[in-house]
Order: sequence, then C-alpha cells, then structure tokens
Amino acid sequence: MNEIKQQTFTGERALFTSVGLDIHNCVFEDGESPLKHSKNIKVTDSAFRWRYPLWYCSDIEMRNCTFSEDVRAGLWYTENLRINKATIESPKNIRRCSNVELQDVRFTNGPETLWFCDHIMMKDIYVKGDYFAMNSNNIRAEKLRLEGKYSFDGVRNVEISDSKLVTKDAFWNSENVTVYNSFISAEYLGWNSKNLTLINCTIESLQGLCYVDNLVMKNCRTLNTTLAFEYSNCDVEIAGHVDSIKNPSSGVIRVGSIGELIMERERVNPDATEIILTAN
Repeated sequence: MNEIKQQTFTGERALFTSVGLDIHNCVFEDGESPLKHSKNIKVTDSAFRWRYPLWYCSDIEMRNCTFSEDVRAGLWYTENLRINKATIESPKNIRRCSNVELQDVRFTNGPETLWFCDHIMMKDIYVKGDYFAMNSNNIRAEKLRLEGKYSFDGVRNVEISDSKLVTKDAFWNSENVTVYNSFISAEYLGWNSKNLTLINCTIESLQGLCYVDNLVMKNCRTLNTTLAFEYSNCDVEIAGHVDSIKNPSSGVIRVGSIGELIMERERVNPDATEIILTAN
C-alpha cells in the first residue's frame, strides 16, 4: 500500500478513486468527496472536516479518527467498513452501507445515523441523536449507550446486549428483535413490532409494548410502567410489580403484582389472556 503521512488536503475530490492507500496523521479540510469511489483504504489518526468524504467506497478501515460537525453525510453507499476509536460529531452518517464494524465510537451529534444499512456489528458505542438505525437489518450491538428518540424504527434481525437505551418509540415496526441484560426507558416502546423478545431487562415505559405480535419477556423488571401490553400477544414474565396493564389480546402474563388491570370486554376477550400473580 502507498503511504501518505502528515498532509492537509483541500479542494473537491482530493484523492478521488484511490486504491490501496495507508493514510496517517492527515487532515481533510474544505473540499467535498476527497475519497469518493476509493477502495482498500486505511486511515489512522486523521481528521475530516468537510462533506461527503467516503461515498461509494469499499474495504475501508479507520482508527483514531475524528469527523467534525461539517462532515454531513460522511460515509454513504460503502461496503466493508471498519471504524475503531472514533469521534463522529456530524449527523446523517453511515447510510446505505453494508458489512459495518464499529468499536469504541462516539456519535456526539448523531441524528439520522446508520440508516438503511445491512450487517452491522457494534461494541462500546455512544450515540446522541434521534432516529438511530432506521430501516437497518442484521444488527448486533454490545454495550450501546443511546440517547435519542425514535430509535430502531423498521429494523430486522437485531440482538442488543448489556446496553442502556434512553429513547422514545423504540423498535416501532421492527421484526425479530432480542434485547438482553439491558435498561430501556422508552415511551410507546415496541409498537407494531413482531417477535420482540426482552430477557433480563429493566423497562420504563408509558403505554409501551402495545400492538406487538409475539411479545416475549423473561425475568424482566418494570418501573414507572403504565398501560402496558395493549392489543399484544404476550408470553411475559415480570419479577415484581407493574403499575398497570391494559387490554392484552392473548397469551400469558406472569407478574408479581399489578397496580391496575384494565380488561374491556368490548375491545378484547379477557379469557384469551391468562394473568398469573407470582408474589407470595
């Protein structure tokens, strides 16, 4: 690979269609699309400060890099992308990409990030921004810390573990989502989803987990959670108390205690849902 060290690049398409570069300690200043249509690129200890640096690329590896706020839509239409130890301050990053690996990355201003992507691995990630990961598929996330509304809308085939999600309307319209050993604070959690599984999780939600086709909860806890499970097909196991449950459509709910159980016969068949109180 050809090495490039300690250079500053300006102007549009500075390294357009490059192949086989090892870039160290460089700065990409004003000038759009410096590495557009490039492949087999390594970038280390470098800074990006303008729009669209990596579009239509393949086999990109980045380490200890920063993306300033002006790097709008920084990485789009790219495959085989690996980013390690990066700070990304710009919105709308990583869109329509495939085979993405992210480790120790901070998205400090990350609305509309990771849209329409496929095959994503994430570990030790911090995200602050709304609409994270919309319509992406085949996601594996470990130690994800998320602050932002409307996350994971329309996703498919997702596993999340050891994470903290402070969000709203999370996992709407999703399919095949499993979350392990995590904390989720989200109003209207999981609406219109299919095959949503929560294992060893703590949930805080207003009118959450409603309209779910096949909701599974194992050894979960709830706090400040009201009007849960409306029109959902449930196989639910909750350790402790739930503030209120409203109109589940069918299944089994095992729970220590319930503050208020609302079953409106004109809306659902109460006999279709078995409520088992497990507290002694």
